Amino acid sequence: MKNKDKAVIGIIGSGTMGSGIAQIAASAGHKVLIYDASIEAAHSGLKVINNRLERLAQRGKLSKEDANKISQRIKVVSHLEEMSATGLVIEAIIESLEIKQNVFSELENIVSDDTILTSNTSSISITSIASCLRKPERFAGFHFFNPAPVMPLVELIKGLETKPDVISQLENIAYQWNKKTVISKTTPGFIVNRIARPFYAEALRVLEESVAGHSTIDAILRDIGDFKMGPFELMDLIGHDVNFAVTSSVFSSSYQDPRYRPSFIQQELVSAGSLGQKSGKGFYTYNPHKIEEPVSTHPPSDTPTSLTIQGCLGHAEPLVPLWEKAGISITRTSGNGRIIVNGPKITIAMSDGRTAHQRCSDEQLSNLVIFDLANDYQTTSRIALTAAGTNKIQSINTAAGLFQSIQKNVTVIGDTPGMIFLRTLTMLVNESYEALLLKTAKEEDLDKAMKLGANYPKGPLEWAKFIGLPYLFQALENIHSEYCDNRYRPSTLFRQETAEFMIHRYSRHPFILEV
Repeated sequence: MKNKDKAVIGIIGSGTMGSGIAQIAASAGHKVLIYDASIEAAHSGLKVINNRLERLAQRGKLSKEDANKISQRIKVVSHLEEMSATGLVIEAIIESLEIKQNVFSELENIVSDDTILTSNTSSISITSIASCLRKPERFAGFHFFNPAPVMPLVELIKGLETKPDVISQLENIAYQWNKKTVISKTTPGFIVNRIARPFYAEALRVLEESVAGHSTIDAILRDIGDFKMGPFELMDLIGHDVNFAVTSSVFSSSYQDPRYRPSFIQQELVSAGSLGQKSGKGFYTYNPHKIEEPVSTHPPSDTPTSLTIQGCLGHAEPLVPLWEKAGISITRTSGNGRIIVNGPKITIAMSDGRTAHQRCSDEQLSNLVIFDLANDYQTTSRIALTAAGTNKIQSINTAAGLFQSIQKNVTVIGDTPGMIFLRTLTMLVNESYEALLLKTAKEEDLDKAMKLGANYPKGPLEWAKFIGLPYLFQALENIHSEYCDNRYRPSTLFRQETAEFMIHRYSRHPFILEV
């Protein structure tokens, strides 16, 4: 592509993503041509851009003069042949391999030989799309995230025959457009949409098992996991048609790997037309404001006066000074990471992936309460509990009072392997190790992609080292054992990294597992 700084940018598709990318390119000083199979849709997309620019000007983010200049750089064209002068074309149409190939087959006969052709596809193989071209080496994935003008990340995806120079040119363009880039092989879902699958899938499975309601699951992952949005409100925002299509595409492209199995609950929403915010209803109702079901929060309970802590609580150790400050008498003994309430003799322990019932049986305990992993026990505003034993109600009330004494909201959920945040995080970590094993991307790009493209508080591999590899790996092994489902099989690299970690006897956050 010659004169890339001044290149005319062609956008195929004028929907949410196409219009957003057009705005970015025009804001960077490029002349932009928008083509859509429906000329009415193209003009509607341009109107959306102008409305956004007007709002930016009203808020003082942009001068009216600059907003007008950006708008004037964008032109709707009614024929694909008008793309002949472009130096870069970005396709952002329906996720259909056949339709995309038809467009690019026609486009290749129109543009010059040095025009770079790209797709904003979120999950379709770049190699498959490029197979229809005479020059597949100039084709790549150029994947923006919604909303494109705001989200900082762009995934650059290499097809089997993509030339390195094409990726380099796209990196430079993205940099000029104030975007951060990561480079991925063309694998199902690339980086973000592949690694993020468990965030949705595990929430949907927990909902299917009636462990907790969708608002409660969202609250747990926001408050305990520090995610910006819960999975159900995020699926509503993305649109269930889009989210379900991506999951189905990744599942199909991965030869029905159970890790990416779609959910019947989400399929039913799509069938009913309940697509989320854009249809007015999904898991939540948006008429005219978001209507939420109540988040399950346990009523106030009495505070225990004394505890015995056996061994180190590992990642949960920051709870101890909070309890001491609350006036609870604490005795410390050797042991394997348990909390014993000295009155009713209730055992409380951090989840290790087993259900409370299984753990009671394995360890011959009469009353056990387990609490979910939290990203930061000192700052978290919520604790999730589940219980098993001869007196579950008393056990839950006692444990709830303990956590309420340090100003934590308490949510009681059903008994499920790994609870909610622990299970979600172990699956995100496992998926990241699998992507690293298959050389989908570099380790730093995997973490960077999830922080910038999905707004995660930490990259999954970074998170794993922060929490402790041995603990997370053992939790996943236990979840796998409980379900007997290959969806939860640990990645070979996750196993190897954990073994290496143990050999060197090093951990930033040591944790003594209860076995």
